[in-house]
Amino acid sequence: MRPWLCDILACPIDKYYPLELVIFSFETKENVFKEILEVYDKRDLVSIKKENIIEIEQENENLLLKDEIVIKKSKLGYYVNAIISSVKEVDNISDKSSFALSKRCIRVIQNDIKPKLIAFSNNLMNEHIDTILPELYLLNKFKTDIEIETGLLFCSKCKRWFPIIETIPQMLPDEYRDEGADIIFLKTNKDLLDNTFFKQNLKPFNL
Repeated sequence: MRPWLCDILACPIDKYYPLELVIFSFETKENVFKEILEVYDKRDLVSIKKENIIEIEQENENLLLKDEIVIKKSKLGYYVNAIISSVKEVDNISDKSSFALSKRCIRVIQNDIKPKLIAFSNNLMNEHIDTILPELYLLNKFKTDIEIETGLLFCSKCKRWFPIIETIPQMLPDEYRDEGADIIFLKTNKDLLDNTFFKQNLKPFNL
């Protein structure tokens, strides 16, 4: 599962959004996070522009942008607001994997990128898009290139949880779920979840 799915996934039972995501492991290797962070830390605009992840076009007086997150070419104001919305979804992600660098990516998005993009959006007329290209690069890379191997999606409204197994979110209605397999999944990953998680009235199954 790619993290960008958190931007669109809602609970199949009550349609609540956003869902919480707990990451147990990544299919992506940790050196990929290292490479992403190195480009971001160096603010390497040459490498970023060469990858052409963020497409920028001048049309009359309007700057039009699109990327892997905002896939429709959009005016700067709309684009930045959509990106900020995607950034805010990262607040619902908990990384319980063994990777220190993936955790750093998430912290950078939450603590550095989010306030910088908000400040940029408040001063669009006086800012140049190059000032936030490293932020857009890291966010796109994390959201669309990283693959989660195992984890859990949680609806805080109805208390239903859905496993992510071999990169696939298993978002089935209660009647189609396998209680035995789900209980084994919870037991296997119990140490990666907070005790408060299990004290909730989890549905459809709990330990």
